[in-house]
Amino acid sequence: MNLQRWFMNIRHQQIVVTVTFMLAPLLLLFLFTYFPFFNMIRFSLYDMKYIGRRTFVGVQNYIDVFTRPDIFTSLRLSLYYLLASFVQLGLALFFATLLSFGIRGGNVFKGIIFFPYLVNGIAIGFIFKFFFTRGFVLDSLLTTLGISQASLPYWLRDTGVNNFMLAATSVWRYLGQNMVLFIGAIMAVDPQLYEAADIDGATSWHKFWHIIMPSIQTIVVLNLILSITGSISAFEPPYVITNGTFDTGTYFIIMNRLAHELQRVGLASAMAVVLMMIIIIVTLFQKLVFRIFFEPDEKGYTFNERHAMKHRLAVADSKGGAV
Repeated sequence: MNLQRWFMNIRHQQIVVTVTFMLAPLLLLFLFTYFPFFNMIRFSLYDMKYIGRRTFVGVQNYIDVFTRPDIFTSLRLSLYYLLASFVQLGLALFFATLLSFGIRGGNVFKGIIFFPYLVNGIAIGFIFKFFFTRGFVLDSLLTTLGISQASLPYWLRDTGVNNFMLAATSVWRYLGQNMVLFIGAIMAVDPQLYEAADIDGATSWHKFWHIIMPSIQTIVVLNLILSITGSISAFEPPYVITNGTFDTGTYFIIMNRLAHELQRVGLASAMAVVLMMIIIIVTLFQKLVFRIFFEPDEKGYTFNERHAMKHRLAVADSKGGAV
């Protein structure tokens, strides 16, 4: 009877409905996210295959991550994709700034840049595999410009250029995604800020640096996190185009090879944990940098504003007068 009275209370009914609707997604989240994650950490402490005997090795797998030449080299290859991610963000921000102010043919240009992001990554890999193959599209284009094919490198075999080529495919694919996110943020900036800047005689650079950048810093941080984590975990271009040969095996390709071909599940799990820690460290570093340069201090001034004030004071002191 008391239980029936408890259920008749409207507040208690709301609690029951809320818990019931939360139970299913929380259960799925635990089963398919947190449970596998903690199992992965546990596996990283063992020398094991998918099936068979497991030998506890402690942190030896983590030591191997930083001492095995193939794994350490794959971490170094991430620098190519990291450099490409900054080029990608710079281009995306440049195009987004231009296209946010209604230039002629802007919508067509937006669609052209965004289209590669809609294409499947495996398909893009096959496209560029033939694009860079000796004697195919890229070589044909360059020879029509008068460049001898004999003087051209093997784009996918030459270790001096192949990783740059693979990183360029990622720039081509994800440029549109970053650009669209930037455009959405820039369009949300209050137009009155631009009008006030025009009255004060601000240049386009001043508008960009002092109005656009502080207003879209959240999206900039988001794009940085997505781009840098994507550069560390690059997989599709090198896997489909070169299968990791000719020194193009990225961290994910080596992890996939160890886990699925060599059955070194414990070592592959340790690599995944290390990758997660790297991503966390990079994310925290990015947030720290943006907090220093873009967030206002207790007086409401950003880093750039404080620097500009110090510069004006220094000029005034040198002239012996007031600003």
